[in-house]
Amino acid sequence: MGAELTGDVLGAPFLTVAEVAGRMRVSKMTVYRLVHSGELPAVRFGRSFRVQRAAVEELIREARYEAG
Repeated sequence: MGAELTGDVLGAPFLTVAEVAGRMRVSKMTVYRLVHSGELPAVRFGRSFRVQRAAVEELIREARYEAG
């Protein structure tokens, strides 16, 4: 069975804005700004947004800063 059938939120392909904020350790408003600016692709379901887990990981990877 896939993660979506077992209810395992850790394997869910989509994250809520609150889950993204927690993962990135920023406020929900920051996540909404990223979504509205187009930096973080999201899907709208009714009145809420969902973000693909892979998109969050990619944004974090791209934002990594190497001092030197």
